[in-house]
Amino acid sequence: QNVSPNIDIAHYTWTYFEVGNEHALEARESLVRWAQMLPRQPPVHVFNTFELPGKPHLPADTDAGGSLMEYTLARYYAKYGYNAFYMRSGYAKGGYDYTTAFKENEVNHFEANHVGDGYHTVTRYGENEEDPNRKSSLGVLMRNWHPGPLAFQFVADTFSYIYAKAMLEALDRIEEEMNNGKDPLDTWSAKKRKIMLKTSLPEPKLCDPLYCTVDEAPGCINYERPTYGWWGAKVEDPNDNFNPHKGEVQNWEPWLDGQEKDLWHGVPKQDQAYFEDRDDKEVCRHLDGCGAISATSKDNGSVVFRLPKQEVGLVVLCGCCGKDIATEMFLNNPDIEIRYNSQLLDPTTWDIWPNGKCVRLLKKFGAASAAAATTGHNYLSVKVQNITEPVRISHLITL
Repeated sequence: QNVSPNIDIAHYTWTYFEVGNEHALEARESLVRWAQMLPRQPPVHVFNTFELPGKPHLPADTDAGGSLMEYTLARYYAKYGYNAFYMRSGYAKGGYDYTTAFKENEVNHFEANHVGDGYHTVTRYGENEEDPNRKSSLGVLMRNWHPGPLAFQFVADTFSYIYAKAMLEALDRIEEEMNNGKDPLDTWSAKKRKIMLKTSLPEPKLCDPLYCTVDEAPGCINYERPTYGWWGAKVEDPNDNFNPHKGEVQNWEPWLDGQEKDLWHGVPKQDQAYFEDRDDKEVCRHLDGCGAISATSKDNGSVVFRLPKQEVGLVVLCGCCGKDIATEMFLNNPDIEIRYNSQLLDPTTWDIWPNGKCVRLLKKFGAASAAAATTGHNYLSVKVQNITEPVRISHLITL
């Protein structure tokens, strides 16, 4: 649900979360392959803050191993438009000698809060800024592990240039067709796009073929904000005749963390001071936030999800909030019951997957703990009993 099925390009930009995660590039490869199953077969483009492997121009690259495999994947899936932009290599290719600056002058441009990138000392929109503190802030290259304004301007310019160049080339090709008396739609109509099947893709290098060699991308109901696209599973009407738990208490409620009410949540104090009296301060509000469907006592009973059509039989629940919440909230919680088509699932068959936030209830169809569908739909129910802490489900993933 995070991605609309009608996107033309998928951007992946949170690579710093992958450092130290041995399964990160497996997930990345899965994303590349799943994207090809969407209607418009969008390429996946990665923004990597580090350096292209094998090009040791810079002093602060700590992600060489992961980047090397990413580069390998980019070459392997180039046919499908997969590519990665390495920010620090982009800077080095401009000609500035970062190595000499570091070794001889002890200047590390990529340390936290350094002002200037070797080419500029401030963003374009900060050039006329009169407040010296604000102007200095707009020239920061890296805030910490996050890029600062100057680096983000460089990244935005790079992607804009690449896409503008592609659009101009497309227009040239269209013009050439028209000059030759041809209708461009006869050549490039979306209706003529060939259907992509799982057999159309090469063998995976890292990801599990059970999950990444499929004809449909996974579905996900996601209670976080913002979300886009089709929700996959849905909460079933308690009174629906097909609901296997009709007549039982089903009173879970949507929950939001309240961040949307705080204009300044996540905004640095310097920016708060700058914008607090301005008419356009609403631009500071962060649109993302945590959310879930929640139970706080046994009075909430069950929540029943109707699952979409599945190809593999994978069912994963994720909890809110915390990176390692799944063990306490689901795996070792004696006060919840989870049923699949009314059959009680055995917690000893579950595992933490793909990260500490989530628990994999069913790996595939035919799992010993899973009953067969009886109504044409599959249903998953979660029932709380004498809970002392809220149970909050942020995602339900199916494949």
